[in-house]
Amino acid sequence: MARPPSPRRLPAAARRAQLVEIGRAVFANRGYEATSVEEIAERAKVSKPIVYEHFGGKEGLYAVVVDREMEYVVRRIAEAISSGTPRQRLEQAALAFLTYVREQPDGFAVLSRDAPVSAARGGMSSLLNDVAERVGGVFAAAFKDAGYDPKAAPIYAHALIGMVTFVGQWWTEVRKPSVEAVASHLSALAWMGLRHLPKRPASVHLPRSD
Repeated sequence: MARPPSPRRLPAAARRAQLVEIGRAVFANRGYEATSVEEIAERAKVSKPIVYEHFGGKEGLYAVVVDREMEYVVRRIAEAISSGTPRQRLEQAALAFLTYVREQPDGFAVLSRDAPVSAARGGMSSLLNDVAERVGGVFAAAFKDAGYDPKAAPIYAHALIGMVTFVGQWWTEVRKPSVEAVASHLSALAWMGLRHLPKRPASVHLPRSD
C-alpha cells in the first residue's frame, strides 16, 4: 500500500510565519480557550510537535500573534499623530484605529476576544495602555503649551482610546457609516470637550434626592 505524500518541508522561518497566520485566523474565529493545537497543526498539515517546537504551545503562539497585532496598531497610530494640529491628530488617531478595525478584522477580533489568564500581555487592555501612552505624550505637550497640567494628559488619552475602541467594536457589527465619517464624529466630540476644558475641573455637587 502506497504511503500518503509527506507534507512539504518549509524553512523554519516560513513555517513559523505560516503557523502565526493560521493561529491568528483560528484565534479570531474561536477565541483562545476554544482553540486547540490540534486544529492549528491540522490546518498547517504538520504534526503537533512542530507547533510546540516553534512556540512551546498554544499560549506561546497566542502571545506572538497578539504582540504582532499590537505592534502594528501602535505603529499606525503613532504615525497618525506625528504631525498636524491637535484636532487633526485626534481625527487621524481615530481614523488609524478604525481603519485597522476595517482592514484587519481577524487581528481586531484576536485583540478583542478572551486571553489566557496567565498571559503577560492581555490583548486589548494592554493594547489600550500602549496606545494611550503614545497619545498621552502628544496630549501632555499640547496641555503644557496651553497652560494646562500635563499630568492630567493620561486621563484624557485613555478616555479617547477607550471611546474609539468601543465604537470600533460597535462598528464591526453595523459596518456603517464609513470609518472616515465615524472618525470625524469622534474627533468632533472629543475636540469640543477639550476646547472648553477648564484649567482645574471642579466637582459638580448635585443635590441629593430623598
